[in-house]
Amino acid sequence: MKKKLIHFLSSIFPNVFVSIAYKHLTTPQVHKLRQHEALILNKAEQTDFPFEDFIIKTYRWGTGPKAVLLVHGWEGQAGNFADLIELLIVNDYTVYAFDGPGHGASSKGETSLFKFTSLVGALIEKYNVKKIVSHSFGGVATTIHLGRSPEIAIDRYVLFTTPNRFENRIEFVAETVGVSDRVIKRLIKKIEQEEGIIVSEMNVAEYAVKSQVKKALILHDTNDRVLSVEQSKEVNALWEEATLEEVTGTGHYRILRTETVLKRAVDFLNN
Repeated sequence: MKKKLIHFLSSIFPNVFVSIAYKHLTTPQVHKLRQHEALILNKAEQTDFPFEDFIIKTYRWGTGPKAVLLVHGWEGQAGNFADLIELLIVNDYTVYAFDGPGHGASSKGETSLFKFTSLVGALIEKYNVKKIVSHSFGGVATTIHLGRSPEIAIDRYVLFTTPNRFENRIEFVAETVGVSDRVIKRLIKKIEQEEGIIVSEMNVAEYAVKSQVKKALILHDTNDRVLSVEQSKEVNALWEEATLEEVTGTGHYRILRTETVLKRAVDFLNN
């Protein structure tokens, strides 16, 4: 009933609901960390990294000769990689991670895919990494930057699930709010004007094929209810350097806490 009312009102007052939907797109919720995730962060060397209008909280673990950057998803944070971080340290890695703009312990404020993308680029340069691991939306931000920066060579890249079309994200948020198709069209137009992009062209697959990634591994649960495995299939179909391995019994978030999947990821990074 509530969604029907919102849909009706949004058709009468579209500009008001464009603003509401846009706020949903640009204002991530900060979720409470699990105890184990918080403990991992407390063990890290933490540094504040000034970035645009934000103070980004960055983390470092280990002193191994191999370096890897972890890129969390939308409304995620560095601590979500807790189990993987422990495994990487044992495998002689220096592990770098961060809380994105408006995420985790970083300063709050309106943010976007594009600010997130710019930050990933800045941290790849700062840490000079050749190996990257992303989760969900983190794969969008990372791959877009790599596709835009062919001078950056990455040896190994693990994506724990990945969206493909940015347009799907907009439609998902609009559906969550319950707004009309008229509002969705205006919302897309607003994003295009503010970011100087064409939303329909913002597809991970198209940027992936332009990137200089030697080998990529996409891990995605066949029954992921948050992000359909079909999205990863679309990316994999065009990206020759990538291999998609479908897993079961993990879901969208537990995939980051499933030992067998994490070991597969580390084995791939090592080889």
